[in-house]
Amino acid sequence: NTLYFYFPQMSANDCQDPPEYWTIHGLWPDKTEECNRTWHFNVTEIKDLMSDMRRCWPDVLHSSLNRTQFWKHEWEKHGTCAATLQVLNSQKKYFGKALELYQHIDLNSCLLKAGIKPSSSYYQMTAIKEALTTFYGVTPKIQCLPPEEGEKAQTIGQIEFCFTKELQLRNCTVLKGESDPMQADLKLGTEELSVCNDTLPTYYPSQVQ
Repeated sequence: NTLYFYFPQMSANDCQDPPEYWTIHGLWPDKTEECNRTWHFNVTEIKDLMSDMRRCWPDVLHSSLNRTQFWKHEWEKHGTCAATLQVLNSQKKYFGKALELYQHIDLNSCLLKAGIKPSSSYYQMTAIKEALTTFYGVTPKIQCLPPEEGEKAQTIGQIEFCFTKELQLRNCTVLKGESDPMQADLKLGTEELSVCNDTLPTYYPSQVQ
């Protein structure tokens, strides 16, 4: 399966100091969920990754003291399916490889170099897409919160990078012989995310509220 990598700018419910940078949502294989319900998450298997996990893959939606609920959900829903690939066939490999891809892509640095940073003014979605495509050589999928009532601008919420089975970047488009990729309507907090509209002005705040 092709793997999807999501970078959400998370909304915060119980987190007092939400990160003001792009973090990991998950590493997802196409069209599969909960492949092995008996393979439960065990946080001790990723104890060596804990400092990077807290920084790069924070859980800002749950108030639990150790904040492992998000990682448990991602492993049991997506990791158990990704584990069909040898390079991802353990919890340590799955989370470790996701962190490695995150650091390799370095989205925060890329956007800053392109002059795209949190601002009170609007961006054109085409400019954001062009910057990312130029930098990475592939087309990611950008998802937004639609304009609130009475507003004209959408809010950028998530950027999706797609990979081959060999974990090489590829365009986030349908490959020949594939059916449509997983529908990208996800939830960020309580808001619905959908693929951004190219014609709407785009707001990129420091935090998505």
